[in-house]
Amino acid sequence: MKPETLAIHASNLIKTATGDVTPPLNLSTTFFRGEDGGYPGGHMYSRVSNPNRSALENTVAKLEYGEDAAAFSSGNTCGLAMFQALKPGSHIIAPDDMYWGIKKQLLTIFNESLEFDFIDQTDLNLIKATIKPNTQLIWIETPSNPLLKVTDIEEIAKIAKAKNIPLVCDSTFASPILQNPILLGADIVMHSSTKYLGGHSDVLGGILVTARKDELWERIKNIQQTGGAVPAPFDCFLLTRSIKTLAYRMKGHCENGKKVADYLNQHPNVEAVFYPGLESHPQHEIAKKQMKDFSGMMSFLVKGDAAAAHKVVNKVQLFAQATSLGGVESLIEHRYSVEGPDSTTPKNLLRISVGLEHIDDIIADLEQALA
Repeated sequence: MKPETLAIHASNLIKTATGDVTPPLNLSTTFFRGEDGGYPGGHMYSRVSNPNRSALENTVAKLEYGEDAAAFSSGNTCGLAMFQALKPGSHIIAPDDMYWGIKKQLLTIFNESLEFDFIDQTDLNLIKATIKPNTQLIWIETPSNPLLKVTDIEEIAKIAKAKNIPLVCDSTFASPILQNPILLGADIVMHSSTKYLGGHSDVLGGILVTARKDELWERIKNIQQTGGAVPAPFDCFLLTRSIKTLAYRMKGHCENGKKVADYLNQHPNVEAVFYPGLESHPQHEIAKKQMKDFSGMMSFLVKGDAAAAHKVVNKVQLFAQATSLGGVESLIEHRYSVEGPDSTTPKNLLRISVGLEHIDDIIADLEQALA
């Protein structure tokens, strides 16, 4: 089935006495044992599994062409579980433009148990040169947050496989509709399901999808089920419902995103635009090769300093000046202010998540804010 169809029907796993067309919300924390001591309904305890979580995991696994999935309480918890699954002393190669929440985990939680290097992963030779005997993970993020760098998943997968190193791809900015890293050679793909999967800025979550059930995956599943940082049934219910419209929402985000990028790219008060759909983007050809479209995420540099950028975010009226992305509403954010004084993000950079409002209204708001 095509993604549009899978998104609607892959979650319809539950056969109920009342004949529900859509999966019902199941709030039970515990489930009946059978006379033989087993669990005829397939569930024992909601921390381990739940009908709503199983429906969500099955849906995203199918959308990403994976064998299994593990849903978590947030996108950050996906990173936490991934790093906890590594043996102490393991070395990680990570992107220099890495989402700050995951990067902060390495710098402040795993700084005494793991080794890591943050490098420019658009340089394949640099990746090869950074591999050590104890390298146990290559973590890529494409498109990246907030500079929208694009890394070549297929080529990095070849490097990783030659050294038998697992490759994990954070594909949050793309969603499963626009990019499928497992088909390009990645071992595990990650999404902050708070973003495009949820799509309405009202549910927190994260999910990992694996290409195969191997020893590393079993460790991750044990951390999920035994550690217990899992989403509530209602969160899974909301995500499953939202995913049904994901393909069509992404079409709108992509259409609006391209028009906003073209507009900003010609604006006299904009220094640069970072959007993979622009031909001027340094990795545009790679993006065309591995993405079906370019989403609604972009960043741009306001001409001037941090004060000039603050002036723009404080003048918007339709855009919400708020953290997060991927919702139906347009958001704008001064990333340096969020990331703090150690941030390497340019001080005049603004990141925007283009929503599903009418494009004329979106551009009119940017026009008055940039004037």
